[in-house]
Amino acid sequence: EDEAALRLAQNAPKKLQGKEHFRPLSLFLSQFKSPIILILLFAAVLSFFLRDSVDALIICFIVLISGVLGFIQERSAAKAVEKLLAIVKTRSTVLREGKEKGVLLEEIVPGDIIILSAGAAIPGDALLIESNRLFVDESSLTGETFPQEKSPGVQAIDTPLSHLVNVLFMGSHVVSGSACAVVVRTGSNTELGKISGRLRLRPPQTEFERGVSRFGYMLMEITLILVVAIFAINVYLKRPVLESFLFSLALAVGLTPQLLPAIVSVNLAHGARRMAAGKVIVKRLFSIENLGSMNVMCSDKTGTLTEGVMRVHGFFNTAGEEDEHVIFYAYLNSFYETGYQNPVDEAIRSFRSFDTDGFLKLGEIPYD
Repeated sequence: EDEAALRLAQNAPKKLQGKEHFRPLSLFLSQFKSPIILILLFAAVLSFFLRDSVDALIICFIVLISGVLGFIQERSAAKAVEKLLAIVKTRSTVLREGKEKGVLLEEIVPGDIIILSAGAAIPGDALLIESNRLFVDESSLTGETFPQEKSPGVQAIDTPLSHLVNVLFMGSHVVSGSACAVVVRTGSNTELGKISGRLRLRPPQTEFERGVSRFGYMLMEITLILVVAIFAINVYLKRPVLESFLFSLALAVGLTPQLLPAIVSVNLAHGARRMAAGKVIVKRLFSIENLGSMNVMCSDKTGTLTEGVMRVHGFFNTAGEEDEHVIFYAYLNSFYETGYQNPVDEAIRSFRSFDTDGFLKLGEIPYD
């Protein structure tokens, strides 16, 4: 089985894929997709056509300033988020050169031997080498609520994903037990990577964006109706056709709200800067309006109102009396615990230490 696992690892792609990168060009172009921006660009083209280059340059300048303001704010927010993610990056325990070491999830490559315990995230699709009462939560892939027991072995190649008990999948995590596995696929080559590639969607529009879009389409309809109506009236009054047409186009340019995008971007950018002073990062400028209309916010207290650290305040036997045997055996259990590093064991070990030289660990039931 070990040889089969290594062969799979050698045949798998060596390049780590599926890592998202920040794309400045696409972010910059996304600033000009609003209907109002499109109306202004159309007005600029008409101004050039009418040989009013000054108006055309002014419109283009205003549109550019509006886009640059949004781009600068959202780009700085994206960089700030990347820095935050760099601080909280998850690590996996990997066996390299005969030694266990913590490695960032994105640095895991096919062929790595990973050591897993309760609470550990699976960094890539992997084949089990050995396991001890291993149960894995695969609900993100299979929809199955209950953890699935995993064990090493060989299964038919056409076995459904939900029945592959010898394979661990990226996106799942260990509920209980411990294991050793070899990574065969990473990033976009994993089952989860293939699913996420098919389900990649653009972020939904905020209510403010929808309002601006509706206003832009309404303005476009009104402008079109007025231009057609005025052109038709001028023709009916037997005025020169070319002159009537140029007058209608000039009216269309005059009806466009040239300063509206710049005013919106400036105000939203100002709000984003004020929120940044309060250590709040705004990734999308238009989301500020949604935040302003919020009336109820729910937040998990762990890590915000509490420290997430446990401390021992006493040790008692079943009679409710302080007993040295209780804290001693609790320390002995915590000292030899090698799986999931739970906060209870951390609290016991930091509370008091004992001499364990006279004891030998024979086995371990993994923390559940």
